[in-house]
Amino acid sequence: MKCMEVAVLFVLVQTMIPHSAAFTVSVSTTSHPTSLPPYLTHPQEASGPPHSAPTLFANVSGSLDDQGICQCSVYLPDTTFPVQKVEKLEIIAQTLSQKFDSELSKVTQYIKAMEVYEQKIQNLTIRVELMEKTSGSYTELDFQLLKVEIKEMEKLIIQLKSTLVGSNVIVEQLYVEIKNLTMIVNDLELMDKNNVLAIRRQIVNLQNQLKACEENSSKTTEPPYFAPGSCSHGGILNITRPYIIQLNWRGFSFKYGAWGRDYSPLTPEKAMYWVAPLNTDARLLEYYRLYNSYDDLLLYNNPREYRVTYGEGSGTTVYNNFMYFNIYRTRDIAKLDLNTNTVVLRKALPDAVYGNRFSYAGVAWQDMDFTVDENGLWVIYSTEASTGNIVISKLNETSLDVLNTWETKQYKPAVSNAFIICGVLYATRTMNTRKEEIFYTYDTNTGQESQISIIMDKMLETVQSINYNPSDQKLYVYNDGYLVTYNLIFQPILQ
Repeated sequence: MKCMEVAVLFVLVQTMIPHSAAFTVSVSTTSHPTSLPPYLTHPQEASGPPHSAPTLFANVSGSLDDQGICQCSVYLPDTTFPVQKVEKLEIIAQTLSQKFDSELSKVTQYIKAMEVYEQKIQNLTIRVELMEKTSGSYTELDFQLLKVEIKEMEKLIIQLKSTLVGSNVIVEQLYVEIKNLTMIVNDLELMDKNNVLAIRRQIVNLQNQLKACEENSSKTTEPPYFAPGSCSHGGILNITRPYIIQLNWRGFSFKYGAWGRDYSPLTPEKAMYWVAPLNTDARLLEYYRLYNSYDDLLLYNNPREYRVTYGEGSGTTVYNNFMYFNIYRTRDIAKLDLNTNTVVLRKALPDAVYGNRFSYAGVAWQDMDFTVDENGLWVIYSTEASTGNIVISKLNETSLDVLNTWETKQYKPAVSNAFIICGVLYATRTMNTRKEEIFYTYDTNTGQESQISIIMDKMLETVQSINYNPSDQKLYVYNDGYLVTYNLIFQPILQ
């Protein structure tokens, strides 16, 4: 029976293995088989027709040895069993399983890393959008921090790409996003459309300058004081902002004219103010007013209004209760007594041009400009011989005789106005609609001329006249119909 069971086992093996193999089996048994089944007998012992059915095994024989062990020989269709191939297959399967587990673990790590990168990109995107929308809320340090963070992310993405075999859409998208962020940040920094960085640097610089200026101003003392009527100073150092007193009493249409305070050397405390607007033709001086105090001037109280019919231009001045002006259509000077409103003296100014020949720039009919300083009465004009350059003459206020004359190299029509302090001529020119510059001086004491730069702020565009008063050391300016004053600051004489 044991031999039969072995044979049956072999049948099963043949059905499982397609290749042929040969087996020799020894089975020990204590019983004596009576006979073998037909399908385990030798071919010559098998019964039945020779081609009735295919045999499962070929060349099968079996016998008992002396010890009662059953010896069977089975021949399968194939002669070898692929044991080594099965072993190799098993090893390959184990290796692939290990690699699969390792790659699966890496994919899990990559997913976590990409989630972190995605969050960082979202944060960077929000910051970049905020910088694009808010022109003044970022600094140069913000750009540097963004660049560092983007650079780190770019390195990580490149490292992630190198570890993946083949293409990965998510990683490629991350890489493109980081590159786009880099370009945006670079464009923001380089273009800087609103010049925010430059403005911030300039603001810091200005703040430092302001701080230094405040420190210096806290250390400086008050400007030196010089008594009115004194010439112990070294000339104008600076000028204050304009003080607008009021519009002339005739109205805004009367833009041309002159005004000031009477200077009396014997009574410098005297405070009589005069206002002499021209008619709307900007040429004829017909009316003027006198005020006995500054308060009367401000309130238009108690004015004394007079009429003349022969004054020309806005070069008028008042000195020691007399008004001096150019007589209409002549080169004559008129001396008008303010107490009686009568011309007490009239005299021609030798060689002076008239008829708007060489007037100031922007101011017509001011061929003669009368001015007063600590030394008395002066007239500023031009001659044909001077070819339009400024000529200065010191006048005897009693007789109107010319005491002395100086010819300068400064062309009068290039000057917007002029005045004299302590024998020094100061000429102005227009910079723009809001600023005037004192740019030229001529010292009659030494005959020297020089260039300076002292800026005067002004309310309106055109300065029609400037009168200096030694009593209060102020400039009285007629500015497009408005009465304006400036305080002067003098510098000490350099030793």
